[in-house]
Amino acid sequence: MNLEVRKRFVQGVNEVLRRTFTKTASTCSPRGYDDEGKTTLHIMNREQELGLMIDGFSQVGFRLNNHMTVLGPMVIFSRSVLSWNVGTIADVNEDSFSLFKILEPKIDILVLGTGDKVDNHNFFSKFLKFSKEYRIAFEVQPTETACATFNFLNAEGRNVVGCLIPPDTIRVTEDDEFKTQMRYKNSYART
Repeated sequence: MNLEVRKRFVQGVNEVLRRTFTKTASTCSPRGYDDEGKTTLHIMNREQELGLMIDGFSQVGFRLNNHMTVLGPMVIFSRSVLSWNVGTIADVNEDSFSLFKILEPKIDILVLGTGDKVDNHNFFSKFLKFSKEYRIAFEVQPTETACATFNFLNAEGRNVVGCLIPPDTIRVTEDDEFKTQMRYKNSYART
């Protein structure tokens, strides 16, 4: 997107937001218009508006923001999820991405979660030709960072697809341990 188009887009978004906030502020004030035809705003669930997000992952699968659990590798879109028939990153080839040839609208970026960190990116050369031919950008990362990248791009409204393989090893932080202890403590607390 060139600079002029981007400026016009931002100006348009700002104008819509200004009008929205003006209407909302006038209806929320105590002296606002209280008769028929009043403009109201109801926000039911902001997270669901963003589509599917990845809340967590383990060695066996993924947990999504709609409380659904996906076992094994998955392909996740903004509003749907599919099981992906690969075992490891070594099984991924051009045929693994054949679905993305026919999708309309075309995806902007494909986030590939490799499972654990991969030091040898020679596997990427297997589908570099595919990437160029179908003009699909690839972001290849370990699954832990690929989940965050997918969530970020999806929240931005980009047409993103995540192809994710569960990692074999999980990095546990002190914060993870503390949250787990608190969850168990709250589960067994007497009410």
